[in-house]
Amino acid sequence: MRAEIVATGDEIRTGALVDSNSAYIADQLEQEGIEVTRHHVIGDDLPMLVSLFREIGGRGEVAVITGGLGPTEDDLTTAAAARVLGVDLALDEQALEEVKAYFGQRGRTMPPSNRKQALLPRGAERLSNPIGTAPGFCMIMEGCTFFFLPGVPHEMRRMLQEQVLTRLRAMRGETRAFRLTRVISTFGLPESKVGERMAGIHSPFPSIKLGLRAKFPEIQVKLYLNTTDETEGRRLLERATEWVSEQLGIHVFSYEERTLAEEVGILLKRHGLTLALAESCTGGLLSNWLTNTAGSSDYLLFGAVTCSNESKIRVLDVSPETLGHYGAVHEETVREMAQGARRVAGATYGLATSGIAGPHGGTPEKPVGTLCIGVDGPQGTRSRTVTLSFGQRVMNRKLFAMAALDLLRRTLLEGPVRT
Repeated sequence: MRAEIVATGDEIRTGALVDSNSAYIADQLEQEGIEVTRHHVIGDDLPMLVSLFREIGGRGEVAVITGGLGPTEDDLTTAAAARVLGVDLALDEQALEEVKAYFGQRGRTMPPSNRKQALLPRGAERLSNPIGTAPGFCMIMEGCTFFFLPGVPHEMRRMLQEQVLTRLRAMRGETRAFRLTRVISTFGLPESKVGERMAGIHSPFPSIKLGLRAKFPEIQVKLYLNTTDETEGRRLLERATEWVSEQLGIHVFSYEERTLAEEVGILLKRHGLTLALAESCTGGLLSNWLTNTAGSSDYLLFGAVTCSNESKIRVLDVSPETLGHYGAVHEETVREMAQGARRVAGATYGLATSGIAGPHGGTPEKPVGTLCIGVDGPQGTRSRTVTLSFGQRVMNRKLFAMAALDLLRRTLLEGPVRT
């Protein structure tokens, strides 16, 4: 079964409102094994709506339309549907009672203009809206089943679940198609390199559909499978996931769409480890990411933003000689920062960052994008210098924080560290 989605309204067409409805509908339909083939956005224009509905009806099986069911003159979706079928609008008494009841429950009288919402194309099946004033409706046009839903997101979502998906399941019958998805999150390789390593997947797994998504600063590999046998499909998806893991190795950090900060937190908590942070160029971003997870206080003991040399000396006990000889952006400095943070907090691990996020401050020896990371733990201290510049300060800081967490993740996974 294949479906098309239409979002109506000038606010959507012009970009004044973001169309979150279509994304939600597509996700829900795909989970039901219904392939979404097209998305449409169209303004409040009666002739254009009529033309689009006829076009979809001539080729489609299912269409879900949102918006244009309100009481005002620019709400034209219902009139367009009636014109396509060549029928008039008729008062649906039950719909009218539901609209009146909505206002009555709130101690108000229904305005006369809302009566328009109870006028449905003659022969259409009403779809009740238990939390709003706009009833939806269902009708067949040119052999395609159309579902018309309000554009208010929370109303649309409830009606999709209670009214549309139940009808689609009945249309589908006993044989159910399953849409299985696996998201594999990676860091450390550009999208082009990930794509090269994924190039051979269709030979061992011809039924798996591959998608790549750049979700800065990570790259996600998405595996999709449509199947009527859920058990066998999940086995196949697991084998494909193992294949991807072999190609990408240590660059994979999550199979559950968790952030890198969440995965690091899981590693720390699982082994009863704790962490202290000393941030310069990341400016508290590491602390922010880690504390976005409930329960992070179990493993994050301390976080300090030590941008100035004075604060590095006073708070972290970094040697003035080190700063004088090497400067703030140097591996020797971040090693002492990580050691100091770990010592101050009494943590298992200390993680430190210092770098040049830009747009100014770079030199030929240390250009914008230079990052030094230090990790101190029971097995010793390690450090790394990388150059990761995306030209924008905000992007550089995110990349810096990600690189620091990734080095910590690798340290936790690798075990003993050689100094």
